[in-house]
Amino acid sequence: MAEILLTKSEIPDACPHCGYKLSPWQQVLLATDRALVCRACWYRIILDVNPESKKNDPRKPQSEGN
Repeated sequence: MAEILLTKSEIPDACPHCGYKLSPWQQVLLATDRALVCRACWYRIILDVNPESKKNDPRKPQSEGN
């Protein structure tokens, strides 16, 4: 399975809901799991997967007109 690596600029350093600063460890968890719950407001921070990977998904058939 191909793993999508996120760059540091794609990982938020604060909660988008309340602005609580994420620790470096929380940023690592968010980059790895792509989901994290804010400790301050319990908001679910979910990172979207790269949309280009959905185009090249090997599980979907290439032609649907058969």
